[in-house]
Order: sequence, then structure tokens, then C-alpha cells
Amino acid sequence: MTHDDHALARDLATEAGALLLRLRSDRGFGDLRALREAGDRESHVYLTEALARQRPGDSVLSEEGKDELSRLDAERVWIVDPLDGTREYAEEGRGDWAVHVALWERGGLTAGAVALPSQGKTLSTAEPMAMHGPPAGRIRVAVSRTRPPEFTRRLADHLDIDVDLVPIGSAGAKVAAVLLGDVDAYVHAGGQYEWDSAAPVAVAHAFGAHASRIDGSSLTYNQEDTNLPDILVCHPEMAPTLLAGIRAVL
Repeated sequence: MTHDDHALARDLATEAGALLLRLRSDRGFGDLRALREAGDRESHVYLTEALARQRPGDSVLSEEGKDELSRLDAERVWIVDPLDGTREYAEEGRGDWAVHVALWERGGLTAGAVALPSQGKTLSTAEPMAMHGPPAGRIRVAVSRTRPPEFTRRLADHLDIDVDLVPIGSAGAKVAAVLLGDVDAYVHAGGQYEWDSAAPVAVAHAFGAHASRIDGSSLTYNQEDTNLPDILVCHPEMAPTLLAGIRAVL
């Protein structure tokens, strides 16, 4: 048993990702629906059973599990998305899917990890890195592949800089792209839940990024209603410009 929550989040996300890679290799892509369902189920079982062994006194909120509202009275809640980007997972050759593991304690997120198994990477609060500096001139904004919010196109037209909208699959992959410098910001308003953003936001904060609702308010977790529909993640120096632009076009 590891007593380091940061290391535990990292290790569990990485190990669940390895399980998902093996499952995809073994099953192939002949039945995409069955592959997606198996990925969701087997990663969920692995994570929840591992947390029950490693942290038996903690609560767990998982996208694939029953929401036990007793978590609202808990001091520690693990918020996990066993397979973020299920659509991309079942598309051969795609790497923009992830595994999310985050820990919420009274007051907010305290540890987290985003595994990108097909990319061979795990970003975590155990090993935070410094972000690249803010871009000069043209900026690249990650948006949903399937539900890019219309206001992001209006935002691109409104800002006095060139903006490229970059479709990426899972929320974790989008935030990781910001933190690694592959894009400059992630903006979303098409609907999400706590498990979609908890681990990415924990990691973003550890890396020194700005992460908020698109109105600039804080992202809050372990709420009775798990809906958390919008998010902005970017370099902190970019946040005032982007938030002002979002307010102008909403």
C-alpha cells in the first residue's frame, strides 16, 4: 500500500491505461460497441477494486458506477473516469483518449493523474512540470471533436489575434495538450460532469495553469449534482483576454 496519494493516482491511472491497451489489442476493432463497453467496464472494475484495497475508508465517484450520495459527507472522495474518450478508444490509431484519477478532500482537489496510454504518457500531480510561456500572435484552442461550442467560433472571430480551433477527443487529452504546449487553450461549454474534468484540473493546477468555469468562477467538485458543463484551461497570462472575449460573445 502506498501512502502517497499523488503516486497512487499516477500509478492507478497508468495501470488502468495499460489494461485498456491490452484489451483493445486482444479484442481488435471488429465490434466497436462491445469494445467500448468492455473498456468502460473493465477499467472501472480495476480502479474501484484497487481503491477499495488501497484506500478502504475513502468514497469513490466513477462515471461507470452508482453514485453513492454518502460521498457528500465523506472527507475524501476519489473522482474517476475509467475511460475518457470512449469514442476515440474504439477508433483504430487514435490516441486522444485517457484515464482520469483524482482525489477530492474537504476544500478541493488535492491529487490527480491523467494517463494517455496510446501516447505513453501520464501527467500527474506527483511530477508537475512548468508550462510553456504564453503564445505570441496566433493561438490554438482545443475544442470538442463532436460538440464544439458555437461560441468558440464567435470567440475566434472576436479576438484581435488569429485563432486556430483544434478538434481533440477526450477532455483529458485536451487539457494535456495545453499543458504540453501542443495547443494554447481549451474551451468547452457543451456539457460535462465532474469526472470529465476533476483529474485534468488537478493536474492543470499543479502545472501552474489557469482552470475555471467560462465565466471565471471556480470549478467545484463532490457536489450533489455532478453536472459541470463548461471549462477554460490556459496559461494564466492568457486567461483575462480569453475570459473577456468569452463574456463578449456569450
